[in-house]
Amino acid sequence: MNHPRVTPTAALLLTVPPVLWACNAVLGRMIADMASPMTLNLVRWCLAFVLLLPLAGSVLRPGSPLWPSWRRFTGLSLLSIGGYNALLYLALNTSSAINVTLVGSVTPVWMLLIGRVFFGAAISRRQWLGAAMSIFGVMLVMSRGELDVLLNVRLVPGDFYILLASAAWAYYSWMLGHPTTEPASIRTNWSAFLMGQVAFGLVWSALFAGAEWGLGWGRLHLSWTLAGMLLFIAVGPALLAYRAWGAGVARTGPSVAGFFINLIPLFTAVLSGLFLGEVPHLYHALAFVLIAGGIVVSSRR
Repeated sequence: MNHPRVTPTAALLLTVPPVLWACNAVLGRMIADMASPMTLNLVRWCLAFVLLLPLAGSVLRPGSPLWPSWRRFTGLSLLSIGGYNALLYLALNTSSAINVTLVGSVTPVWMLLIGRVFFGAAISRRQWLGAAMSIFGVMLVMSRGELDVLLNVRLVPGDFYILLASAAWAYYSWMLGHPTTEPASIRTNWSAFLMGQVAFGLVWSALFAGAEWGLGWGRLHLSWTLAGMLLFIAVGPALLAYRAWGAGVARTGPSVAGFFINLIPLFTAVLSGLFLGEVPHLYHALAFVLIAGGIVVSSRR
């Protein structure tokens, strides 16, 4: 199957989200003691909702074309806002920011498999090769660069959470590129399209946060530091990143776009070294070489 060419504009659109999501991973690790995962996710999207209101509040009015498509937006929001982001913050409670993003680099594999199984998309040899390179990169970080560790691998809970989150994000990305039921007035208006997801996503996020507090696991220690970080997360990794990702997927298709997710480890490693003291090791560098190589190989015709 032929894929749209990766133009400089498309590459830029698909690079912006990894930068912002790397910031999200680092900040999520920094504030893990201040807010529990589900609560952090809920507050983040509440702020994003408020910021979106002046731009797309009208889409929530009775009679809006959004409501006939409620099933689609319920699914989109569960996979992304309610599911992926909550699982990411949950993973950051038990694993480092570098490891979470590197293990999450298996996303392109999920992209190819989900596209093939659920959407009938063909997979080229180059894509399989790129996926294999990504898998080896993930194996490197999970083994900490030691064969004995790989043979006796014991995953921490965060590794499982981020693998599940990656699968959810892959399916979400395919849903973005799949023929849709919502009218063009919503589909072509990025703020209205995102508002639809956020509105339904807040329901999922509230349910998960409520369960968290009901089980006695909830925490929220308010401070100006936390407020500033939450505001940044709401504007950058939420609004701007989602806007850029949707536009990039529309230009390249989900399969090619998925490989740009693997840029996150590079930015996360740099930011973690600066702010968390999680100094990257040689195996991180080798893993990134494989991951970046997978992007190059898979995006060529």
